[in-house]
This record gives sequence, structure tokens and C-alpha cells, in this order.
Amino acid sequence: MTEPVFPVAASNVRPLRGHNVVAVASGKGGVGKTWFSITLCHALARRGRKTLLFDGDLGLANVDIQLGLTPRHDLGMVLDGQVTLHGAAERYPDGGFDIIAGRSGSGNLATLPGQRLSGLRGDLLAMARSYDCVVMDMAAGVDRTVRQLSGPAGISLVVTTDEPTSLTDAYAFIKVTRGANPAADVRLVVNMAQTPREGERTYKTLLRACENFLKYTPPLAGIVRRDQRVREAIRSQTPLLMRSPQSEAAQDVEAIAARLFA
Repeated sequence: MTEPVFPVAASNVRPLRGHNVVAVASGKGGVGKTWFSITLCHALARRGRKTLLFDGDLGLANVDIQLGLTPRHDLGMVLDGQVTLHGAAERYPDGGFDIIAGRSGSGNLATLPGQRLSGLRGDLLAMARSYDCVVMDMAAGVDRTVRQLSGPAGISLVVTTDEPTSLTDAYAFIKVTRGANPAADVRLVVNMAQTPREGERTYKTLLRACENFLKYTPPLAGIVRRDQRVREAIRSQTPLLMRSPQSEAAQDVEAIAARLFA
């Protein structure tokens, strides 16, 4: 087995500080990361946790699109100084959690100077004190904005599928994150698995690479089965736990939420 090859940029993330901050990341786009972030927040809220969903994809934000929302405020307004981060949080009553929306299509937000990103990160950590859990839906990849914003997370959930590029890029995120902070709590979520057994095989493939080359054993946060009802929920811009709460994927995410802080 050879180590997956990818470019690694220098990182300047700080030590973990937000024990109740969960970064949902992926090396590759198209693995269902945003859908998973939304459903995880809904599941946590259903368990009685005061939860905030932060759309941390500064270039291609789409949490509001998946939920059919037209937010009054968004992250772009925060960065422009029009509103505070706390003021940008809006209640999503159907899901029982709060949302700070991104600004969809504003790629310029991904080029923010490091000082502005650090300020945003600090404000988010301060805001996290008012919540039981803050879930950050990160951009795909391991670029500077992802590293800086996800640095303080107490838990990083890396979403992957069985596609080789998804596995390679998930490995990239784990390597960069653990390289910047060897104490980082990084866990794996296998999404769109045909069966639980197939999900286990996908996990073990990535596990072997991490153990062989990083000397790290990332725990399995959970497996989410492929479910047609997920696509139906996204198309209808309705959370899965509202539209099909008894579906297999819904049950899988709820199981992950139940174990997250155990």
C-alpha cells in the first residue's frame, strides 16, 4: 500500500478549544456533507440540545438552499460589518435549531485575510458558549479557510463515501488536521453505504491508510445507508427527519447524534 498523494499547505490553526463545536468536513464535494450537517443538527435538537448550524462554506454556501430559506441576514453581512455574528443567527422553527447562513455564490468570501478569519473564529467560539452544540458545515477540501475555521472544533466528523477520490481526500483532511494538532478528535462518517457491511468495508479501507501512514486510528462515528428518501427530502427542501423520520438514513443519523457526546 502506498500513501495517498496530495498537496499539503502550511497550517496555522490553534489548539482545540471548543468542546461543543463539531466541524463536519470532507476532502471532496458531493459526499452529502451539507445534508448530513442539517440532519445532524435536527437530530441533536430533537434530543433536547440547543443547537446552532453555522454554514462555514465561505465560497459555496447552500444550507439555506437545501432548506428553502431566505435568510434576513447572512455571513456576508457579518463580514461586511452590517450585523454581528449573534445577530445573524436565525431560528429554523421546523427543525428546532438556529442557523447562520452563508452567502451562496460569493466566492470572494473564501479569500478572506487570515486576521478576518481569526476574528470570525473567535466570535463563533464566544457564541458557542450559548449553545449545547455548534455544528459547522465546512467547505470541501483542506484549504486555508477550512483549516482555520475548523481548528477550534472539539470534534471533526469527516464524511466520506466508497469512491476512491473521496477516500483519498478524506485521508488528506485527517493528515492535515492531525499534523496541525496531534490531539485532534477526528471521526469518520461513511455516507451513502449500500449496506452496513459495505460501510464497514469503506471505513476499514481508510482506517488501514491512517494506521499505516499516520499511526492514528480514527473511530467510526457511524454509517449512513443510501436511501432514496434523502434525495426526495432535498428536492422538496424539507429536512429528512420531518419528511421521512422512519427512513433508514434518518435512523442512522439519529444514532450518530446519540453517540456524539457520549
